Amino acid sequence: METYSSSNYDAFRDCVFTTVVDKSSAPRRKPNRRENGGKNKNVSPAAVRLSGHISTLDNNQTNPEELGDFSSYIATEIFSDLPVDLKTLSYDSLQEDSILSDKWSLPLTLSTIEEICIHISGTVADSLVAYGLIEPPKSDLQTFMSALLSAYIPSVTVPPPKWIDTKKSACEICDRDWVPLTYHHLIPRQVHAKVLKRGWHDEKQLNSVAWLCRACHTFVHRMASNEDLAKGFYSLDLVCERDDVQKWAQWIGKVRWKKT
Repeated sequence: METYSSSNYDAFRDCVFTTVVDKSSAPRRKPNRRENGGKNKNVSPAAVRLSGHISTLDNNQTNPEELGDFSSYIATEIFSDLPVDLKTLSYDSLQEDSILSDKWSLPLTLSTIEEICIHISGTVADSLVAYGLIEPPKSDLQTFMSALLSAYIPSVTVPPPKWIDTKKSACEICDRDWVPLTYHHLIPRQVHAKVLKRGWHDEKQLNSVAWLCRACHTFVHRMASNEDLAKGFYSLDLVCERDDVQKWAQWIGKVRWKKT
């Protein structure tokens, strides 16, 4: 992996991993023989191993090491085929180049997605099918990439937050210090007006944040609505008191990336 794009690659891999975890934690149909690798030689070994025994996180049966390996494989294969300007995208690059800003503004155009997908290896699509991340004809590589880039682009182009001085060295839920961190508004911005109107919190509390990895950030927003987060989980202590959060933190903490 090129050193100049290592931070962007880390963010991209984190987005891939979050997508994989979301899919693996949902019920899925039993893969057919082709998806299990019986006839398809273009599927990655990681996908073949995983496709036959993905279970829900509730049963604690999903192997975090294999999820990490598969996510790294998919991220590396796709990222290496992305355009250079997408691999090096940043807040500063968009501010300095209006053409670049227009090109990568969301939502991406269909032609942009198609152009990206043309250059991605066919073995990637085979692995995504085997893993159930795309399910033709309901979804395809373009569908997958559109959602993935819609998560990746904001993660690498977000302006420096005013809370940067509060940034932690590790995720405040799972304690992993080798993954990119995002800031989570403990009182979601979407309900700030309602919070003030109903007197749930003082205005000075509205910008309280926690620094979380993308996987934990996604988990928190899945566990409760914005309104419920604002009313009942407006501090990190309240979030971490939940049994499901503690079980999640224990599970996700086992995921480690291999050096690239």
